[in-house]
Amino acid sequence: MKSAFDRLSLMQTFVRIVEAGNLSAAAAQLNTTQPTISRRLQALERSLRLTLLHRSTHGLQLTEAGARYYARAKELLLSWSEFESDLGHTVDAAQGRLRIVVPHAFGQHTLVGPLVEFLTRHPQVNVEWLLHDTTPNFIEEGIDCAIHVGEVILPSVVAIRLGEVLRIVVAAPTLAAGDMERVQPEQLVDLPWVALVPYYRQEVRLRRGRSEEYVLAIQPRLVTDSLYALRSAALRGVGAAIASAWVVRDDLARGTLVRLAPDWQAPAIPVYLIYPYARFYPAKLRRFVEIMRDSIAADRHFFD
Repeated sequence: MKSAFDRLSLMQTFVRIVEAGNLSAAAAQLNTTQPTISRRLQALERSLRLTLLHRSTHGLQLTEAGARYYARAKELLLSWSEFESDLGHTVDAAQGRLRIVVPHAFGQHTLVGPLVEFLTRHPQVNVEWLLHDTTPNFIEEGIDCAIHVGEVILPSVVAIRLGEVLRIVVAAPTLAAGDMERVQPEQLVDLPWVALVPYYRQEVRLRRGRSEEYVLAIQPRLVTDSLYALRSAALRGVGAAIASAWVVRDDLARGTLVRLAPDWQAPAIPVYLIYPYARFYPAKLRRFVEIMRDSIAADRHFFD
């Protein structure tokens, strides 16, 4: 039995090394020394007759075998943890660290409310709230879940649709002279524009109702990948822009921006909560998914 428990300990050490990013950080988290962590890793690799990690001056990199072992080890350790929790009647207790990747704009503004609700309800959970606009590598980066804007093309993840982002045409009043807010899409062609990649750059696609569509060719004065930079540029009169309605809601109310062609809007963009497939999911992840889904469902204008 001793070898089985030794193997479990080595497996736990390996997972900690991957998630910590280096041996010294793993040693600190496990309250031991770096040489001890290194010996455990070497013992595990010898027992498996595999190289799990490439070590260099630039850090650690999972081998193909290491990535497979990490994914399976996470499942096995989670299963063992839930078995122990079940024996102690605490399987539904949300606790531990949750690492979540969210887009910059949503992560700084809209989604903070549901996050605070989650932290309030589950005081034994700590969250790393990581702002990135790209889909993470869940295994290599040790990410539990992510908020994804746009269609999901990854076949290896669970994707829960949370809603969609309403997108409208806006500009500073200095650009919208006269009754510009009442114009038709074809009348916007001569305006300067601010583009937001990857959503649009050389053309703008607008829709009215379910059947009418108009494609407008543009030559942007400014191209950015930041929603907040786009808003700031539009406020300063750099050009018209397609903006997420929730970002410019207050600007429209104050009159510092006006909506152009108000009967038209750009195609809405779906928002998903995604996480990797697994046999079991910890309570902390299940509870976060529930609160995020319920909070947004309760406010049908959450992304407007």
